[in-house]
Amino acid sequence: MTTPDPQRATTPGTTPSSSSAPTGSSPTAPATPSAPPVVSPPSAAAARQSRGHRRGRGIGIGLAAALLIFVTVVLVLFVLFNTQTVDISLVFGNVQAPLVLALVIAAVLGGLVVGMAGLALRARRRD
Repeated sequence: MTTPDPQRATTPGTTPSSSSAPTGSSPTAPATPSAPPVVSPPSAAAARQSRGHRRGRGIGIGLAAALLIFVTVVLVLFVLFNTQTVDISLVFGNVQAPLVLALVIAAVLGGLVVGMAGLALRARRRD
């Protein structure tokens, strides 16, 4: 069983070849369009996709800005609440420094250790 083509649908009393002409008019008379032209589905889909892409980019930029503001506020609060000085024992001596500086130095050194371990694993896989 086949379904009729919706673009070739005819009204009762007309033939498929004269479906655009009103009933009772001559088949040679030009048909006047009563509805605005329909946008083809590919271009409508492309328009929706481009709008969605722009909207997604705007949401991503807004989310990144909100995340940046949040991290900045957390870091400022971190610095404000860790102002006391502490003794840091180094290999070559002792130093007094703010706690926040000691924590930041420890975080940077930890990041370097993780980075060096990653490089070593990558070099080992290549061999």
